[in-house]
Amino acid sequence: MNKRRTRPNWFRIILLSLLVLGAAYVNRFVVADIDPLGVPSPTPTISPDTLIAQGDELFKQGKLLPAIDVYQQAVVSQPDNPAIHITLARAYAFAGKYKEAQIAAEDALLLNPNNSMAHAVRGWTLNFQGEYLEAESSVKRALELDPNNALAHAYYVEVLIDSYYSGLGSFEGVEKAIEESKVAQALAPDLLETHRARGYILEATGNYEEAIREYEQAIAINPNIADLYLAIGRNYRILGIYDQAVDSFTRADALNPEDPNPDLLLSRTYATIGEYGKAMQFAESAVANNPADTNLRGNYGVMLYRNSYWPEAIQELSYVVKGGLSEDGHEMEVINLVPDAPRIAEYYFTYGLALSRTDQCGEALQIAQLIISRIPADELAVDNANEITNRCTENLNAPPPTGTEEPAAAEVEATPTP
Repeated sequence: MNKRRTRPNWFRIILLSLLVLGAAYVNRFVVADIDPLGVPSPTPTISPDTLIAQGDELFKQGKLLPAIDVYQQAVVSQPDNPAIHITLARAYAFAGKYKEAQIAAEDALLLNPNNSMAHAVRGWTLNFQGEYLEAESSVKRALELDPNNALAHAYYVEVLIDSYYSGLGSFEGVEKAIEESKVAQALAPDLLETHRARGYILEATGNYEEAIREYEQAIAINPNIADLYLAIGRNYRILGIYDQAVDSFTRADALNPEDPNPDLLLSRTYATIGEYGKAMQFAESAVANNPADTNLRGNYGVMLYRNSYWPEAIQELSYVVKGGLSEDGHEMEVINLVPDAPRIAEYYFTYGLALSRTDQCGEALQIAQLIISRIPADELAVDNANEITNRCTENLNAPPPTGTEEPAAAEVEATPTP
């Protein structure tokens, strides 16, 4: 009845209250912000516009493959935007990845079948792949949808000229290309592709100095596009300004080292000025970039021959004449001997000359007869065919060659033509 009451321990009560309040705070505000184990943390999303801006900057710097990577991210970020697919397609085309460019342009058309720019870029990429009729159809469709599409007019110039070069187009196509280049200039005088197209038609019509000026204006807009340096180098080479041609091709090679064309053109240029050692080195580099290209093998064979590597020249040139599986496992396609193809003729008569120098006259004489029967109007090829016959006749009464003879007078490279 008289039990003594204990006084409350206020310190303990206050401490317990603080602990309870602290636990409640941690449970509500701290634990909620901690990601569960095994669940990836969210990453900030970059807007498509930001990605496009980053890609454009890389493109201007000539970093085409990194630009393509960024444009691909933009496509993933906004896959239903045809404009991003078109931007990606143009970047692919400038990087020489024409099939990928075609696919990107066609992806844009799946989203919008009436997109003029998508049709134009698709036609441009098909042209690079030698599909000239389909390329022209696609560009014409672009112009039907938008007659003021300056890029479509510029691309149409290239399609018409390349179609003419291939033998499918007529000279009226060249005249049409002249008109199209002027329309592109009127619509977009400051566009890179406008200057490129105008330079291309001037080059095709033999106005090489004017073509160089147009290509230089395109380079002023973007100094890091390898294809523009290839174009300007071609014109310098035709004009006989070989040091400038070499500089241009070298710059193109630095910007796009995976492309065999700068190495091929460097090889031909050095051969023209008689520097066959350098010519052979660049020919080999071109083959390394694309070992399945029979034309590159043929050029390499010519340069091997010029350096007196006759057995090796025979091996490379045999792929042109007979095709077959290369030593590194590539199936080579035969390049048939046809009129008005001086480079192919060179492969054939060089093959015959190499065979005659190694006393393989049975096949060498067959090559000589083939040249005379198929391309009798090609004086250089016929002269070399006669040289093959003369050498094989001499071989009947002479010891085998030592490999130290100088090339015969007929064994010279023709003057470079457009």
